[in-house]
Amino acid sequence: MTELMLKYFRTKQKEVQKEKLYNTQCPFCSMQCKLQLIEQSVVSRKQYKTVGKENPTTQGRLCIKGMNAYQHAFNRERLKYPLLKVNGEFIRISWDQALEQIKHQFTKIQEEDGQNALAVYGSASITNEEAYLLGKFARVALKTKYIDYNGRLCMSAAASAASQTFGMDRGFTNSLSEVSLTRCIILAGTNIAECQPTIMPYFEKAKENGAFIIAIDPRETATTKLADLHLKLKPGTDAALANGLLKVIIEENYCDEAFIQERAHGFNEVKDYVLSLKLENIEEITGVPIDQIRKAATMFGKEATGMIFTARGVEQQTDGNAAVRNFLNILITTGKIGKPYCGFGAITGQGNGQGAREHGQKADQLPGYRSIENDGHRSYVADVWGVDPEELPRKGVSAYEIFEKINEGEITGMFLMCSNPIVSNPNAAFVKTALQKLKFLVAVDLFMSETAQLADLILPTSSYLEDEGTMTNVEGRVTLREASYPCPGEVKHDWQIIVDIAHVLGKEKYFSFSSAEEIFNELRLASRGGIADYYGITYDRLRKEGGILWPCPETDYKGTVRLFEEKFAHHDGKAVMVTVPNKSVVPKEDVCKEFPLYLTTGRVMSHYLTGVQTRKSPALAARNFESFMEIHPAAAANYQIPDQSLVKIESRRGSIIVRSKYSESIRPDTIFVPFHWADSQNVNVLVGAELDPVCRMPGFKLSAVKVSPFH
Repeated sequence: MTELMLKYFRTKQKEVQKEKLYNTQCPFCSMQCKLQLIEQSVVSRKQYKTVGKENPTTQGRLCIKGMNAYQHAFNRERLKYPLLKVNGEFIRISWDQALEQIKHQFTKIQEEDGQNALAVYGSASITNEEAYLLGKFARVALKTKYIDYNGRLCMSAAASAASQTFGMDRGFTNSLSEVSLTRCIILAGTNIAECQPTIMPYFEKAKENGAFIIAIDPRETATTKLADLHLKLKPGTDAALANGLLKVIIEENYCDEAFIQERAHGFNEVKDYVLSLKLENIEEITGVPIDQIRKAATMFGKEATGMIFTARGVEQQTDGNAAVRNFLNILITTGKIGKPYCGFGAITGQGNGQGAREHGQKADQLPGYRSIENDGHRSYVADVWGVDPEELPRKGVSAYEIFEKINEGEITGMFLMCSNPIVSNPNAAFVKTALQKLKFLVAVDLFMSETAQLADLILPTSSYLEDEGTMTNVEGRVTLREASYPCPGEVKHDWQIIVDIAHVLGKEKYFSFSSAEEIFNELRLASRGGIADYYGITYDRLRKEGGILWPCPETDYKGTVRLFEEKFAHHDGKAVMVTVPNKSVVPKEDVCKEFPLYLTTGRVMSHYLTGVQTRKSPALAARNFESFMEIHPAAAANYQIPDQSLVKIESRRGSIIVRSKYSESIRPDTIFVPFHWADSQNVNVLVGAELDPVCRMPGFKLSAVKVSPFH
């Protein structure tokens, strides 16, 4: 063999063996699993493999989404350069040109239409640093009161219920490690097996240890199969079902009288109300047989320990806040809160659903879960920011209501970051029409989403592989997402984009950041002394400890594993119970002759939110390449719907076309459609605009519809 050939083969051998490792976290659900991307250079191409990394929450587990997340990050359709719409077509421009466009248009809009004519719409998928900076940007750089985010559509019911009941909201009152040792678990409106698959081992272990599991869901799912008892209620009747459980618990004397006396207000009013109810009426309302209500209440009441977990099935209702509060009434009545193996968990949907709602993206919030209407809170944050408290705007409106303000002409410009509201919001056709009325829409995104297509200017942002920062997972555990993969093209991080815009608007002195860690250090200070106190958390600690449960007020504090052991977060240390009526104060749609079926919505395992990212992953898209309607065969026969056929679903708002899928696991009066698809398959076109009066959550989980074959 010649020397030249040997040299050639040695070179090729080195290429095959070349390997790079990138540590990061999954960009999808709230488990925030740690992972490592292995990039191998094989001859002239690259191959990728994902492996899980040890961490306190998921111990190295990954699901199908996490294993394939890299596919969307490397998709050829990634946006890599700023794009300006000219005569209906997008053209590539420089960052300097893009920033000048924003400066010109934003300044003009506020001069013509007022300070609050600009709105900011954020995301629960961005880092804590970026969520914090976006809230500061709205209030300091733009001085607008109109900011909210897509997490309003996910966690607002549980967050507001916990705040009202306990005085604070951290998704889980305990760490996940306690789940496996509790004696009774209620899973209300949550399909964790598909939505948060890596959480399942905790519940499987609990069952192995003898826990009795109760699932509340209109459908049989992979999660309900784990349960010992499945309460298959009518959609939207969770609050009434909780009243039935409370009635039995109180009548059978499973109350913890000492706990109630020492640590709660409002029990007597709740007791008087539920004892006035008849289980026969609750059975009629919910469709759950009395014997099942009794069994569930007895099992939860008699066990020494128990936990309740809620998710979107309970929360995405026009009485979602009240329904969650009623499940919290059960915990307080039985004394199962603030003790080992007892507590509440609101199972967060989005990757940073917890952290994103703590530091200023919500209309009424400042960093650290402070209130924008509280003068003391305003003064503290204004001092950190170096501005006059009087200059900070007051509260604005919720996510969906922003689009109503656009439609009315009060808002004429928008800065949209990493969200797809024309797919994710209720009454989706209206939202699209409203956005088309804007004078100037800036969209920051990875891809040309359905909403980005409507934008006047699109700015390309970085992915989870590229963007370092902290996230707060389902437990309330702050984690550090390492991210060192180089950005493609001219892509910038979300925080860099915000900083650059602030600079061209003349606000550079308030936004002089050069790293995510610098932003986090200001966030720590801004949150200090607040409910969500991150002051004691640092990047160094997160690297060493793998994650820290807030509140963490000092750098030598280990973090708070279990909340409310001695007192609740209200000033007097007591929880607040409230009477919850069987019927929502906001009337819900009921079925009728014209619209005889209940529609409920949800997720499938292979997709996430509006599918913008997961539909760009071939491995995930192949598992569910189109939407579908799950329908009971008996109901399908009534409406002449063959299995695997195209079907038209209509509500009072509009119609969609999807494929039928027979399932005997769903109630015959109910259909299910996932929400990951757009355009003619966008189920949120069918959902009404009514909002929960407390938290402004739309009623995604209940619409009255009719179905017919599509010809």
